[in-house]
Amino acid sequence: MEASENNFWTEPPWGAGEKKYRLGLKPIELDEWLNRKIGENLLKHKKNLLNSDYNKVIAATEDSIDAQICLGKIFGITHSKYPDLIAELSLNIQDDLCLMESQGEQKLLAASICSPSYWDVRTKIGKPLKTIHDPVTSLDEKIGKRITTFIRQAPIKKPFARQNWLIHGDTKRFHLKEEASLLTDPSSWYIRSEKETLCRFHEDYSLFTINVLFEPLNKIVDYPDALRGLIKSLETFDEDESVYFGGSNKINILLEYLQAQL
Repeated sequence: MEASENNFWTEPPWGAGEKKYRLGLKPIELDEWLNRKIGENLLKHKKNLLNSDYNKVIAATEDSIDAQICLGKIFGITHSKYPDLIAELSLNIQDDLCLMESQGEQKLLAASICSPSYWDVRTKIGKPLKTIHDPVTSLDEKIGKRITTFIRQAPIKKPFARQNWLIHGDTKRFHLKEEASLLTDPSSWYIRSEKETLCRFHEDYSLFTINVLFEPLNKIVDYPDALRGLIKSLETFDEDESVYFGGSNKINILLEYLQAQL
């Protein structure tokens, strides 16, 4: 498990209760983009998956070789002991990596996803960004077109960052789908914070990264503003967003627990 930052609870990813699914991208300096050195435990996690379940975590289209080579130059890496260069690149940073087209359909060309949260890279590879968002209709309506336009028009080598969040029953990193059942006591659950970056690093290619961190949910009792903000954010979910988050039953259990802490 990787702990979250010291300011997590004073500056939570849900803010004062903003709607969860929004673009929320803010510019960062180039030297902040790929600077998250990987620790021993996370490196071991990634290597174990690459060695035991390679096809579950690595996916690439046949026409992605040039894109992977271009990304490799950004990392300063040109060779890989794995079938796909993106696998080698992913061992040099905490984040998972999604390499996509900047123009056209903006297809997902290659990815290394060792810490998925309710999604399977094998069902997404080669698909346009819009198609990837389609299963959550309201999510596509809220940010789909804005992301597409943003990627197409983004300045080259100017990275942006945002923070997403989910809530899981454990600190396991590998969740292809939502847990079949969660403990009914959310005091043992965890907030899974996903620090994400997006950078159009080449005229034709962009990189989306996801860095997963964890915080025990029960810590929220010490931060009343964060507590009220989380309740407010959960109450904004529409039906599609609730399903994507893990279902209305999970949200109701959460809300009951959180409101009892006020």
